[in-house]
Parts: sequence; structure tokens; C-alpha cells
Amino acid sequence: MQELTGYKGQALGLIKSAGASIGDKLKLAREGEIVEGLLMPRVAGGDDIHIVLKLATGYNVGVKISEKTRIQVLGTGVKPTLSRPPMPNATKGLPRVTIFSTGGTIASRVDYRTGAVEAALSAEDLYSFVPELASEANVTAKVLYSLFSENFTTKHWKEIATTVSDEIRSGVSGVVIAQGTDTLGYCAAALSFALQSAPVPIVFVAAQRSSDRPSSDAATNLIGAVSVAAKAPFGGVVAVMHRWLSDDTLSVHKGTKVRKCHTSRRDAFKSIGATPLARFHVESRKLEMLERDLPARGSSEVVCKPNFDDRVGLVKFYPDMDPGIIDWHVTNGYHGLILEGTGLGHVSARCYPSIERAVKDGIFVGMTSQCLWGRVDMNVYSTGIDLQKIGVHPLEDMLPETALVKLMWVLGQTEDSHEVAEMMRKNLAGEISPRRLEISGNDEDH
Repeated sequence: MQELTGYKGQALGLIKSAGASIGDKLKLAREGEIVEGLLMPRVAGGDDIHIVLKLATGYNVGVKISEKTRIQVLGTGVKPTLSRPPMPNATKGLPRVTIFSTGGTIASRVDYRTGAVEAALSAEDLYSFVPELASEANVTAKVLYSLFSENFTTKHWKEIATTVSDEIRSGVSGVVIAQGTDTLGYCAAALSFALQSAPVPIVFVAAQRSSDRPSSDAATNLIGAVSVAAKAPFGGVVAVMHRWLSDDTLSVHKGTKVRKCHTSRRDAFKSIGATPLARFHVESRKLEMLERDLPARGSSEVVCKPNFDDRVGLVKFYPDMDPGIIDWHVTNGYHGLILEGTGLGHVSARCYPSIERAVKDGIFVGMTSQCLWGRVDMNVYSTGIDLQKIGVHPLEDMLPETALVKLMWVLGQTEDSHEVAEMMRKNLAGEISPRRLEISGNDEDH
């Protein structure tokens, strides 16, 4: 008898008395009702009065049982497993694209022991489960990590940048990086700075629903990402994700302007303070360009500068914040600090002495805003003017996360305070938007 994962108590006893195993076809009779289906494993933390069956429709249902419930085994089956279809054949003449798998929901499946998702699929799995990719490019799939993105560090960013750089120099038409959604914006920003003058698209892609769920966005996102990597007319780091809830359109976001704005929706990613670079129409496989002023594909050679300084902090100001939080960063040898201030770039006057101490200690202090749209302007109120006099640098409309990553990267290139300040003010990878008429909401909808 195969392991009856997740079952206990009354449900477990009933299944054992019938001699049933996971995968067997069962008939459950209860109070005049009959339900037939395949016996499925259960979440370990579930109750002991439900049995899960997979119906002929493909849906799983939990059937409540009682002492009067009877089970009949109609046929033996096999335990549900994740089997990989054969890899599709390569087509001559198509662009070469490499998919690097790093983990995350796009490379995950449900763990029936916990009910959560776990990193399980390799890059080869992604390719073989989405055979449509064979019509977009000749894909090589490689595994870098099997990590959820919250476990990434600057060391991972450095390794990814170096690996992608080597792959680009080998002559591929584009690179796709499949990773988790939670820190995708950080990693996309990191590669935007570390891989300069990229001659091909470097496309981040992820999924909000694991690839073994009916509502998964993994396959659609992956098809769009590979198509953009293979055929887009520009080079540089982008992210490709659902434009809205439907599967018909994906948005192509600039790597330094993309942010996860919802915990679970498939259209969680938005371009902040900028318009998406393009839209990918899934059915026609066509790319609709929205931004024309982009580096042309193949117009340069990639320059890899993968060093980051991890001694940089991001501090979100809030009412009655203890300035000791800033002091802690100074005491513990941090080299840079990004403040996420209110409105146009403000923090309480109680923080001024701690900020001044940080500046005098040689720590770069930059100011961003907690507001999603708009830019920092520290010349409007006396608060901003006083902070600038102390030595705080306004960082225009940089996202706080992007400013953090940029400062990590800048300090990985130089320790000269004047050079650091100059590089932080300079628009290096589209992280600073040109000034224009400000609008509210998602720029793509206006």
C-alpha cells in the first residue's frame, strides 16, 4: 500500500479498511450519495473527516465522511507524480535563447505534505512542459539555483551577472532568467547596473501561480519571455509579466522601474513612474513597442561589472521612529544608507543628529519617497532644505528598492565619496525618469 500522505484518524482508518492506496479509483457511498474519483494525498495539517478525490473532470474535491461512509476500490492506480514530457526538437534557423532557472513559483509545484509550493522544476522541466517554446527559439535550459527569491543575496546577483555575461559572449540571441516574484525587482535592477551595454534582451520572468495549477501564469509568461529574448529589437534588462488578469497580453517592464504591487494577482507587476517598454500579444506572438528610444539589439558589447557592497541599508521612516535605527547602521560599519521618506522626501527633525553623524562618518545618505508616483523635491519645504544642508542627497524618482541596489553597486565600484555621489545622481540604467507632466495611477492606463 502506497503511503497515505496527509491522512489520519477516521479518514485513515476508513481508507485502510478498504485496502486503498493513493492513486486508486474509489467509489465513496455516503447518505445516498455516490462520489467516484482517484484517491489523492492530503495536506498534513488537514482534519481527519475528509477524503480528497480527483474527479473525472480533473478537479479535486474533499468528501466529508462519517461512520456510515463506505469505500469500494474500483481499480488500482499509481501515486501522482510529476513526469516530464520529452524535450521538443530544435528547429534550424531560430534564434538561440538560454533559460536560467533560479527557483521561485514559476519553477515550483504543490508540496502535498505542507500544502505549500516548493521549488521542484528545473529549467529543462519548464522547456519540456511548454513545447510552444520550440516555435519561438532554440532553447538551452540551465539550472543556476533552486531558491525562492527572498533567499537571494548580493553574491547571487554577482554570480548571475557573470554567468549571463559569459552566455551573451557565447553568441546567444537573448537570455531568460526564471526566478521568484518577491525580489524580482531587486534582481532586475542589480543586473541593469552590473551588465552595461547589453546587446541582447535579458528577460526576467516569474509566476504568481505554480506551474501545476490550472490557473498558473507560468507557461504564458515563459512563452512571452522567450519570444522577447529571441526577437525584441532592443538590448538590456527587462521583466515580462501579465499586463492584467487575462492571458492575452503581457507587459515588458524596464528592469529599474518594475515593482511587485500585489501579493497574489497575476498582474502584480507594474512599471512605476514610467510606461512599460512594450506589450506582448500572446495569441499573435507580436511585440507592440511603446518606447522607441531604446538601445538597439547588437549595437554594443556587454560590459560586466558585477561587484556589490552588501553594507548598505534601506530605512523606511515612520512617525515616532527611533533615530537609533540610523545610529545602528553607523555603529555596525555600513557604507551607505537609503532613506524612504514621506512625501517629497522628509523625515522627522529628531533624526537629524543621527543622519549628520552618518554623513560625517563618510556614509552616503540618499533620499527616496514612500509615494509610488512622483519624484523627490527637497527644495520645497524647510525640512528638505535642512536635510540637504546636512548632506542628504535627493534621488529624483528612483524606487527605494532600485536606489538601494544602485548604491550597493556603486559602492562596489568605488569608495571615493565624490564619485559615489556623482554616480548616484547620474541616470545609468533608466532608473531616473525625465521630468514630465505628473499623472497618478498606473502610467500604462493613461
